[in-house]
Amino acid sequence: MSGSNGSKENSHNKARTSPYPGSKVERSQVPNEKVGWLVEWQDYNPVEYTAVSVLAGPRWADPQISESNFSPKFNEKDGLVERKSKNGLYEIENGRPRNPAGRTGLVGRGLLGRWGPNHAADPIITRWKKDSSGNKIMHPVSGKHILQFVAIKRKDCGEWAIPGGMVDPGEKISATLKREFGEEALNSLQKTSAEKREIEEKLHKLFSQDHLVIYKGYVDDPRNTDNAWMETEAVNYHDETGEIMDNLTLEAGDDAGKVKWVDINDKLKLYASHFQFIKLVAEKRDAHWSEDSEADCHGL
Repeated sequence: MSGSNGSKENSHNKARTSPYPGSKVERSQVPNEKVGWLVEWQDYNPVEYTAVSVLAGPRWADPQISESNFSPKFNEKDGLVERKSKNGLYEIENGRPRNPAGRTGLVGRGLLGRWGPNHAADPIITRWKKDSSGNKIMHPVSGKHILQFVAIKRKDCGEWAIPGGMVDPGEKISATLKREFGEEALNSLQKTSAEKREIEEKLHKLFSQDHLVIYKGYVDDPRNTDNAWMETEAVNYHDETGEIMDNLTLEAGDDAGKVKWVDINDKLKLYASHFQFIKLVAEKRDAHWSEDSEADCHGL
């Protein structure tokens, strides 16, 4: 997605919703035709908002741009902090990065810690749905096998989502994917050392096999602002036989309120851009998606 086309394919809707998450702050309204930065809009007067939790200066957050000892290296690796975007170079205006997808009606960082891209990782763990005899279940209309994925119910907004989270400074994406899945879907943070080792061994088996990178880049997220935005790498790890995940007990932990296996289809209602990621997984695995035969034939 380039910065000039703004609202191409309605890719920038959640980033314009009000009130801003966790607040009563209303964004300035941005009509579809004014999203793109190349569109002149001299009267554009976005609201400024950065959450108190971010301004408090936790280790995962940048200081304010105005602080004299803070000189971030945008568009490059800045010490351990990755400030490069997966979508290419982004523009800097008045010392602040500019959202590559266009205007959001809000400046500052909102709930996001980093100026510019905030990198996350989303592990999509899948298996085939099976009957009591262990045979794959086929959907009666589409004739395709039904795929399931591990979904969590987010505590912050109550929506179902792919388990995932932020990449720590200096951390490899592969490590983030495994860590976040363990913390949110297996409650690994609350386990004993012996239990953690057992979980780690099983996860290593799952996460070291072939996988599909489903998506890399900007995501339309309700937390995005003109100066800070979410980017993710969504990766599918598929347990073909189901044996690995059969030996792991799902248990919600960390940011997750609930966790369960969910059948993949076009009726799902999921957080942020997760619906699109799950649709891509179904297409790439040639699994059931829709009872409408035409919907199964077209990509995003």
